[in-house]
Amino acid sequence: MTTRPATPEPTDTVASRPVVQHRVLHDGKVFDVVADHVDLGGEPVLREYTAHPGAVGVIALDDDDRVLLLSQYRHPVRRELWEPPAGLLDVAGEDPVAAAARELAEEADLRAGSWWRLVEFFTSPGSSDESIAVYLARDLSPVPDGERCERVDEEAAMVAAWLPIDEAVAAVLGGRLHNPTAVVGILAAAAARTAGWSTLERVGD
Repeated sequence: MTTRPATPEPTDTVASRPVVQHRVLHDGKVFDVVADHVDLGGEPVLREYTAHPGAVGVIALDDDDRVLLLSQYRHPVRRELWEPPAGLLDVAGEDPVAAAARELAEEADLRAGSWWRLVEFFTSPGSSDESIAVYLARDLSPVPDGERCERVDEEAAMVAAWLPIDEAVAAVLGGRLHNPTAVVGILAAAAARTAGWSTLERVGD
């Protein structure tokens, strides 16, 4: 009988390859389009992708385990998508948890008394280096009226909805929610709840 070698536990690892040449093809408002000639062990290959500052998302749960979703128009896909509060890591030196708290306040007029690291993912690793860190926020309270931000552009028309987490999972699996932060964050929160929240790391204290 042939013994098969043990399969290593799948874990993503940092394994950068040498970049022979790097060019900026488009210097954009939010992200750049860049071209790298990468040495993969033979003739360098060309890889074009968007260089992105990264982002954070917030799965905010109230005392009844309802998740907050906001409707926002997304022009590239020509749809209004239901999404959790989220935003760019576009403030130099800002801690990601602080950025998540800022986005929760700016987009939802809410503060959270407790924060946990929920999940991190790459949105489209074949064409972008964008990464999103999603946090679970609980012990919610409203931002006082005098401290609330004025929302503009697409954010001015956002509508808020609170959805029981089981219904949110059903909406994801039923193909009614498409925003990647919503899909990943809702499923991660549901899995963490099944584990009694014991898998999560508390942050922001």
